[in-house]
Amino acid sequence: MNDFQDIASRLKKSKDAPAAADQPAAAYDFEESYRLRGRMLGVLLRDARLGAQRSIDDVAQYLHVDPILVEGWEVGDAAPSLPQLELLAYFFDVPVSHFWGTKTLETERTRPISAQEAFVTIRTHMIGALLRQGREEAKLDLDSLSDKTAIPAATLLAYELGEEPAPMHELAVLASALDKNIAYFLETYSQLGDLLAMREKWKHFNALPDELREFAANPQNIGFIEIALSFSQMNNDVLRRIAVSMLDITGY
Repeated sequence: MNDFQDIASRLKKSKDAPAAADQPAAAYDFEESYRLRGRMLGVLLRDARLGAQRSIDDVAQYLHVDPILVEGWEVGDAAPSLPQLELLAYFFDVPVSHFWGTKTLETERTRPISAQEAFVTIRTHMIGALLRQGREEAKLDLDSLSDKTAIPAATLLAYELGEEPAPMHELAVLASALDKNIAYFLETYSQLGDLLAMREKWKHFNALPDELREFAANPQNIGFIEIALSFSQMNNDVLRRIAVSMLDITGY
């Protein structure tokens, strides 16, 4: 962005320009400095917003501010606070230091393929591989699976090879035909997968009866939960011996 480079250059000159030898040093123009810094920040904000494909209204709604204020930030008429910049860094998926740097994202990115597109491509191939694995475990050929799901064998092959993404409603039918839960196909090996898995666990936790949730949320009950976890990992023979020992102790 040429405008950004020009503003940065002007700010640097205003800070570094030495006074003439035969003239007293001029007072530093703080007002001009603030104005230039505001414009630099505005350029970086706009650059990050466009890179994240967010609109001004998106930003205003996220921060609960007026869109006119966001426009003012981007042209340097006003400036956000540090907490607001921290939220925007998260919203735009950039490091917060981007906003006091000297490079725009536009000058650094070439965008060969977006992270979202790469993710969808990789996951489509992974789901295809899981489909083939599930079909082979069920000892079904493509024609047999086609008969069970009414999906053409050629389409099933395209799904397995990752050439086409399986629509969700068809994937659910395929999971049932292969005697698999739909969770069999979920992403679990990345930050996104961790987040999705955590949301699923949170959903199940919230579905527990109130007394169980309150018990689990109480830090004083961690010991009881650890004991329950240990019991859940024991095999049946060990559990039987413990049960017998408890009966012997209680006399029942």
